Amino acid sequence: MSQTPAASAASSGSLGKIRSPWAPILLPIITLTVYYFVYNFKTFKEMKEHSGEGIGGGLALVFAFVCGVVNTFLLPAEVGNLYESEGKDKPCSALTAFWNLIPLIGTIIYFFKVQGHLNDYWESKGQTKD
Repeated sequence: MSQTPAASAASSGSLGKIRSPWAPILLPIITLTVYYFVYNFKTFKEMKEHSGEGIGGGLALVFAFVCGVVNTFLLPAEVGNLYESEGKDKPCSALTAFWNLIPLIGTIIYFFKVQGHLNDYWESKGQTKD
């Protein structure tokens, strides 16, 4: 199958960092929520720099401060869009955020799904773990 112009553009930007799914779960607790804001800024920024699409780090940071639940839905949606721009099935979408409705274990499932799929995407582009 030939690539569409959108699919080609998705591969043109820099690659994001591969992160442990535990980082966005545990580090906000340890850093008294500071890492929550760092994670949102960096993750959304990396996806925008790579694909040229999405809200980017600045707007993600604003949403994180004003109404963090927005990013809970946007993050899996943007990860899914990375896959879709390559002509692949979306492994996650905004609906993935509903895992957070299950106390404690739902958040763990959410981050393992979303960050796991994002890591898989970066690895498929040649990114290696630090």
